Amino acid sequence: MIALLLVLLIGIPILELYVIIQVAHVLGLLPTLALLVAVSMMGAWLLKREGAAAWRRVRDALARGEMPATQVADGALVVLGGALLLTPGFVTDAVGLLLLIPAVRVALRGGLRRLLWRWGRRRIGAVDTAGTVARSVYTTRADRGSVVTRPSGPLPPSQQSPPDGADSPGRR
Repeated sequence: MIALLLVLLIGIPILELYVIIQVAHVLGLLPTLALLVAVSMMGAWLLKREGAAAWRRVRDALARGEMPATQVADGALVVLGGALLLTPGFVTDAVGLLLLIPAVRVALRGGLRRLLWRWGRRRIGAVDTAGTVARSVYTTRADRGSVVTRPSGPLPPSQQSPPDGADSPGRR
């Protein structure tokens, strides 16, 4: 995770600077800067247009009573693509343009779904084929300091606490 963060924060800007310098050697400084500004302006326009369309699709799905998971994922990828187009640099612009292509978003949506599914299985617990989470209840035992996992559901009568009005040993 730290390596990925280092790549994002250090590696990508270095790559962007390298590509900008190489393009400036071919085109010249002023045409390179003009191209960067033009792509950023186009990114702002596309972000506004595609973002509004994605928001409209989410609202339409909600109006039909559907869960707009696909539309939300598309909207998030469009916003990410637009943000990358606003960022100065040719590499981020290329990735941003790719994210605005519907076929690319469909492919990324499937990969994103699998990634989130695996993350959820590790973080939350087992997920059955219907998509419901088989949760476990975690309790600690103060006498041993250990964590005990038991399936959720009603406790056996021996482990249930007494009703609020009932006296139990040790409670006053």
